[in-house]
Amino acid sequence: MKKSLVLAMAMALGVTASAYAANPFSDVPAGHWAYDSISKLAAAGVIEGYGDDTFRGDRLMTRYEMAQIVAKAMAKGANVDKLAAEFADELDALGVRVAALEKKSDNVKITGNIRYRYRWQTNRVGDGPRKINHDLRTRLFFNGKVNENWTYVGMLENIQNFHDWEKTEKNHVGEDDATDWQRAYLQGRLGGAKITAGRYHEELVGGDSDVYSNRIDGIKAQYGDKVRLMGWYGKMAKKGGKDADWGNKKSWGAHLGFDLGKTADLFVGYDAMQRVNDDKLKLFDVGVNAKFGDVKATAIYLHGSKDNEADTDKKNGFTIQLAYKGAVASKPGSWGFLAKYYNQGNLTYVDHAAFTGKGAFTGTDAFNDNTFKTSGFKGFRLSADYTVAKNMVTRVSYFDLKGKADNSEKAKTLYGEMIVTF
Repeated sequence: MKKSLVLAMAMALGVTASAYAANPFSDVPAGHWAYDSISKLAAAGVIEGYGDDTFRGDRLMTRYEMAQIVAKAMAKGANVDKLAAEFADELDALGVRVAALEKKSDNVKITGNIRYRYRWQTNRVGDGPRKINHDLRTRLFFNGKVNENWTYVGMLENIQNFHDWEKTEKNHVGEDDATDWQRAYLQGRLGGAKITAGRYHEELVGGDSDVYSNRIDGIKAQYGDKVRLMGWYGKMAKKGGKDADWGNKKSWGAHLGFDLGKTADLFVGYDAMQRVNDDKLKLFDVGVNAKFGDVKATAIYLHGSKDNEADTDKKNGFTIQLAYKGAVASKPGSWGFLAKYYNQGNLTYVDHAAFTGKGAFTGTDAFNDNTFKTSGFKGFRLSADYTVAKNMVTRVSYFDLKGKADNSEKAKTLYGEMIVTF
């Protein structure tokens, strides 16, 4: 054993060697340079020597033997991080958890979820045939701690299409579809405000994405508790939904919310989106949340306007929602029910959760880019969710929707999913 290693190990234990005067091994005389340190390590139970009462300090040790010594030193509370890192594989084979290293590895946390979904749809437009889609989506979230106030968040997503009635080229069996880096942003506090900057997911208006549910490349600032102010600026994703190129050049918005007592709150907002060709869409919303025991009610009014409005454009819209309880992933047996009525003109939404399947609760893909694009849609949704086991939630939703101006534009959708989080 090298001189520096013996001394370092002894010093790491932090106990004076003078307490151990007895000669622990016959081949370590009292005048030996390592006598005090070896005495200390032997008394602490870190080293044992051999059965013939010898230490054999001139013998080369195996990595496994050294790992045993490191493990015992760690158990005694010695600060041996560098040695633990060097012998990590051997320590793992011994079943030793390197607590100090694990603490450092917590700087980056990885979580994720897997979602299987099945969608059955009929009467997409007119009297079209029934359509069936089902797929498996996997998401991995990476949270890296930058400092005490800031965190980096990234999200990797893969969708395996087992059957897509519309995009048959995406149908695979036992073969991966595209894997995309969907989100990458910094989140932290600057002064009293919470800042999100980068490519992040946004759900505008009411928390159920009645206006927009997709990614934004930009920055968002949130401030306040009982009175809440949120402002954002950036570029919206040009993917999915109706007229998704709104905001593809630039967009911004401001939202204000405040409590109306302990069981209700009011919110109001304004969002402006600009196309590459400089056309502008402006959206105004006002709504209220009220809670009555386990029941939560939400009502939202929406008004939109754009440059060069057509005669068929509908500016106004509203939604009414009632929710009872709700499944909680960490509580097996918990459940919830939701009923919602939509009446939204085509100028009151950009990338709706029901279109894109991006909503926090819905994830429905109830209709596509072309259905209801002329004047908007109206109809209802019924949903129920249940936690079958810890971190395993099932959800079923039914949509019955039709066009505001043309009743031949309609879609009835039955949608089911299982979400597993880890």
